[in-house]
Parts: sequence; C-alpha cells; structure tokens
Amino acid sequence: MSRPRLSPRTACEAPRWSAPRLRRRGLRNYQEAVRLFCAYLINPAYQWSTECEQRFGTHPIQVVHDWNTAEHIDEAESDAGKRAFTRKELIALFDHADEQVVRIRAAGRKGWVPAFRDAALMKTAYAFGLRRNEIRMLDTADFGRNPDGPEFGEYGVTYVRYGKAKKGSTPKRRSVLAIWDWSAEVLAEWIEEYRPMFPTAGSPACWPSERGPRIGLSSINTRLAAYRDELGLDPALDFHSLRRSHITHQVEDGFDARFVQEQAGHEHSSTTSIYTCVSSDYRTRTLRRVLDTTVAAALKKTGRTR
Repeated sequence: MSRPRLSPRTACEAPRWSAPRLRRRGLRNYQEAVRLFCAYLINPAYQWSTECEQRFGTHPIQVVHDWNTAEHIDEAESDAGKRAFTRKELIALFDHADEQVVRIRAAGRKGWVPAFRDAALMKTAYAFGLRRNEIRMLDTADFGRNPDGPEFGEYGVTYVRYGKAKKGSTPKRRSVLAIWDWSAEVLAEWIEEYRPMFPTAGSPACWPSERGPRIGLSSINTRLAAYRDELGLDPALDFHSLRRSHITHQVEDGFDARFVQEQAGHEHSSTTSIYTCVSSDYRTRTLRRVLDTTVAAALKKTGRTR
C-alpha cells in the first residue's frame, strides 16, 4: 500500500515527533550506547574512518563528551514516590502469591509451578535484600552454611556474584547472611522439591524459566506488578521495593547500622539511609526510648524519682 501524501496544510498541522520523557538513568544509558557506537566507528582497528574518507570525503567523530551529557551525581535517582512495603502490605503480597499457587493447581492448570517459583523468588529477594539482576543470576551453588547460624542449614549465606557494578568495573560480589528463619525453609522447599519439576532444571540457575535456563527480568517485574494491582496496592511499589523493605525492617528490628550496610552491599552509609523508610511507629518508639533514657539520667543526677 502506498503511503498517503499530505497536503501542505495537513503537513503543517501534523503533530511533530517528540522524544519520550526519559528518567535520568535511561538518558545516560542511551548516551552510553551512542558513545560506544562512535568509539567503534573511530577505532583504527576497523578502518571505518579511512573507508569514510575515501567514499564520502569525511570521517566519523566522537559526539558524546562530558560537557554535553547528563552526569551521575546523586547516589539515588529513583522517583520520589518509590518506597518500601509496609509489613502489612508485604504479608498481603506473599499470602496472595501463595494463594495463586493453590488456585492454579486446584484448577488443574500447569502454570502453578512457575507461580510457586515466583512466590519463592519474591520472598527470597526480600529475605536477602537482592536487586532484580542479583536474584535472577543466582545459581543453586550460590548458597552455603553459616557456622554461626547452623539453624539455617545449607542456606545460611547467599553469595551474590552479580552485584551492581561501578562504572567501568566488573560486577560486585558480596555475601548476605540469612537473618529470618523462614528464608531457609522457602529456599529448601523450592530448590529440593519443586525446582526439579522444570524441564530446564538441568541448568545451574536457581530460577529457571519454562523455556530457557534462566527467568527474564521482565517476567520478574510482570508477576509482582500483577499481584500488586490485584491487591490494590500503591502503584509506586515495585520489585526494588522488596530491597527497600529488607533494609527498612532490619533497621526497625534493631540490627546494627554497619551490619545493615554490609548486607545491602553499600559502600557508604548515606546510601543505606536513602533506602531506609522506617514507619512512624518505629520513630515513635525510638523517640520514646531516647526520652526515657534522658529523663532517667537527669533524675538520677538530681537524686529524684518520678
């Protein structure tokens, strides 16, 4: 079919194309793609510059520089609306995920095993505070014993091999300790009983897909978003909110700040503080504890009692 021609009047009234509104992180990703492409073109090893000089009388140059691109200035560039799950929301999410497994299995449909996988994956991401790609890239060999926590068995430590990398560096490794007893039960049940049901279970991946050796990032996002919307939860809650919740709930439970920072894999404590979204109840308890300590010290100093 031939393309319809526009009259001068129609052409003037036709809407202009506009660039999509990008987040700063997405903009930097596009910039990096252009920069790498230009670097490829001007690399002497490929002789593109020589070929272009001969054919067109000019040559390609690098167009992406520090002075004309967006810089990574802040530690956290996420939307202000992003937050952690409250404990009530988290329980509702996990209960709903478990209910879907029961519902699908009772209906005689084969999708209950992937639903079980996704429920276990969400719980594990929260239990160890993992990012999407960190949990996606886990293998079954990436778990081990913690000598100081024998109650967790073979799942006392998670060895993260694909942590968030700094610019120009390889993925950052870290070890995350199990802190909640139920996490070992979830992993043991998934890896030892249900994971072998996948046709791709021969892969070393902890979370295989139905058709490939490893689940995709889009699948991880889609399942959580679907459950969130079915429950009518805040649309700002996403998969990364599980990591925010892990950090927040550790702080609320009284874990040492340095320990929380090491668990999260943050180089600076200021980054951990950005992720911390403590509840008003926690802040009230903290204030009450500080006030009680201060008052008790003052009364002791004056020799008075309440």
